[in-house]
Amino acid sequence: MIPFVDLKTQYESIKEEVAAGIGEVLNKANFILGDAVSSFEEKFAAYCDSKYAVGVASGTDALHLAVKALDIGSGDEVITAANTFVATVLGISYSGAKPVLVDVDPNTYNIDLDKAEAAITPKTKAIMPVHLFGRPVVMDKLIALAQKYNLKIIEDAAQAHGAVYQGRKTGSFGVMGCFSFYPGKNLGAYGDGGAIVTSSKELYDKLKMMRNYGSPKKYYHDFMGYNSRLDTIQAAVLNVKLKYLDEWNKGRLHNARLYNERLSGVGDLVLPNIKDVDSGVFHLYVMRTEKRDQLMKYLSDNGVGCGIHYPVPIYSLGAYKWLGYNPQDFPVTEIFSREILSLPMYAELREDKIEKIAELIKKFYKEN
Repeated sequence: MIPFVDLKTQYESIKEEVAAGIGEVLNKANFILGDAVSSFEEKFAAYCDSKYAVGVASGTDALHLAVKALDIGSGDEVITAANTFVATVLGISYSGAKPVLVDVDPNTYNIDLDKAEAAITPKTKAIMPVHLFGRPVVMDKLIALAQKYNLKIIEDAAQAHGAVYQGRKTGSFGVMGCFSFYPGKNLGAYGDGGAIVTSSKELYDKLKMMRNYGSPKKYYHDFMGYNSRLDTIQAAVLNVKLKYLDEWNKGRLHNARLYNERLSGVGDLVLPNIKDVDSGVFHLYVMRTEKRDQLMKYLSDNGVGCGIHYPVPIYSLGAYKWLGYNPQDFPVTEIFSREILSLPMYAELREDKIEKIAELIKKFYKEN
């Protein structure tokens, strides 16, 4: 069996450090906004080429609080990609604003910036690019677009921890960058967690209060905030794992290159483009085939875990039918929902396992 994600093998390599970090929290008994949280925030901000980081309870909360921090709400619009996880649009909706969906680029899987410009209206207040699968959006073009229309950029970098675009880390380009530490992420906790990075002192101070009941200090509440704090034990885990993130990302890129080498020219596969340093950190290895469902079943029957990111577009979800979109307005996203397939991807995935997966795929195409 080759699992789609293998968190246990990674844990085995760092379990003594993790145990020590958690043990320190237990010994200090400072479980809420303890020392490990502030330590992680300082390190993660620096890692992300930003001045500040605010740890929150989840990646979804990071997106929600970022939108709210800009006073975006009812009557406002925020543009984002149609092909993304639901948390992206939930972060917009929770603020009362309307998510405006845009089709994606068939080569990068990220938001089509030409179509994003066409979607701007007087109600548009921000653009939320998603660095999907760990590949950075073309940020210089997006920044020029945002400046042209006086829009804020809130980066959804939940899948792009450590990804670099033109020498800078994702999350550092917009007014805020939002991250998830869901266990399966490149930088994952052992439970839920998230963070917002920014270089604005004003937003940093506001976000710290927002995550903690709107409180600058205990029992004083300047506004109605939220209970959304990064757990101290999770911060202790993240402090350990952050040290290894670049190494693990290199392992993911190496494995992505192996997949591309072994699968080049096989069947009707459309493989991800790996062309330069900005090609991303491969949170997922996603390819396309018109025989997606048959291939996925074949791999599953032969002990290989796979995934689909994402099988149902946002505009087709029951929760977002009210947006009133016509699927024909999103031809690329529609194709992706039928053809994309994610293969196992993690730094610890051994070369012999990739060889086995590739051989199974080649065998599938010979038989079909």
